[in-house]
Amino acid sequence: MAINYKWTIPGMSAYVEADGESNVIYSVQYVYIGEEDTYASTLNGSQDYTYEAGSPFVPYADTEAFEQVVIGWLEASLDIDAMQATIAAEIALEKNPVEEELYFTWMMPV
Repeated sequence: MAINYKWTIPGMSAYVEADGESNVIYSVQYVYIGEEDTYASTLNGSQDYTYEAGSPFVPYADTEAFEQVVIGWLEASLDIDAMQATIAAEIALEKNPVEEELYFTWMMPV
């Protein structure tokens, strides 16, 4: 089965006003999730952006359409292939672990 990838955008930081525009986003916090069957792995991070006056500007909107715009920004500025490779490797280790934790039976963690 193939890994399904999806984005979650838990927050964005914005200037109230900058270069004549309102709600100018300068940082996007993201979670990139890969899921396959009952296995999953995530990468968390943030990506900074700089708006230059006169550049095309997409006004903030609390909509799924604007979320797709932000996801487009992330996909254009991050190394998605490397992120997917990292997630795939982590899922492979979940399926076939190469390490384990061992304890003395009288000292089992609670």
